[in-house]
Amino acid sequence: MSKTDCKAAQEMTEAVSLQMSLTLTLDQMGTRIDDLEKNVTELMTQAGMEDKASPK
Repeated sequence: MSKTDCKAAQEMTEAVSLQMSLTLTLDQMGTRIDDLEKNVTELMTQAGMEDKASPK
């Protein structure tokens, strides 16, 4: 394998690793947003505001 091929393979590996990291981070953020929406809905229900909550 030439130096150029080795560098290209290393760059590809780094790009894939970065993409996987970003995907995981976005998935975690999505889960946190879902949890937050559930908590807000619960608080609105407890406060007697369930009729004012906008359905999705």
